[in-house]
Amino acid sequence: MKIKNIMSENVVSIDKNLNICDCLRMMYKDNLSRIPVTSTNENKKVLVGIISEKDIANKLGSAKYGNMAPSHFHVSTVMVKDLITVDEDEDVTEVAKILIDKNIGAIPVLSDGEMVGIVTKSDFIYLCKAKAYEKISVKNIMTTDIISISADDRLVHARKVIMDSGVGRLLLTEDNELAGIITSKDIAKAFVSFRKHTPDKYQSSQIKELIAGDYMSTNVETISQYATVPQLADAMLETGYNGYPVVDDEDQIIGIVTQSDLLKLIYEMETQ
Repeated sequence: MKIKNIMSENVVSIDKNLNICDCLRMMYKDNLSRIPVTSTNENKKVLVGIISEKDIANKLGSAKYGNMAPSHFHVSTVMVKDLITVDEDEDVTEVAKILIDKNIGAIPVLSDGEMVGIVTKSDFIYLCKAKAYEKISVKNIMTTDIISISADDRLVHARKVIMDSGVGRLLLTEDNELAGIITSKDIAKAFVSFRKHTPDKYQSSQIKELIAGDYMSTNVETISQYATVPQLADAMLETGYNGYPVVDDEDQIIGIVTQSDLLKLIYEMETQ
């Protein structure tokens, strides 16, 4: 199967000269985690980068940029410029391998050098509804090495853990019990709000006082270790969640399963 058969053709892009507040509004409006960045040259949009919510959270929480207001952060300052792209006729397994090896969430798709679509990990989920996946349960593909922090930890610590570990979400605990979950998008929104409402002279000191638990989602949905891969795929497609804590018979968390885990399974199944 070629990647053009599963890619999203209606690509939302953003001009490099807009600021990250504009970018986040577009992400929230269209429920996107990342957006291709373009530059207009002779009335023609040219692909120049890609920006994700994780990139925004990383930049806004960086001490290097001190008291700079969000409105002064142009997309071009935050975006990833070293673009990885694929041709529309590339095989889906090869694209899956690139996403896995490079630990990235999306790849722009080109035809004759022009962007005609974008493929994300979520575009692969439909493949997991096939009959071949019905005998595989969540416990067979979940990650047991759970990355978590305390709900009392600082938000800048949550940002650092996410950046260092290369994940998109963290479980937050209180008294050794699951309290909530926080994502890169939650962190980006928190930093934007903080920089908007905190006077410049106080930002460098007060940003360290933001507590992760104040920005987490507390209504965390879990999935049983016995759920099948197609059931997991259905849940992800219905809710839009790209990761679920996995629980055992006693509702104790024993792992986490994400789109990345599904992508690895697809690659293994399709290359056997």
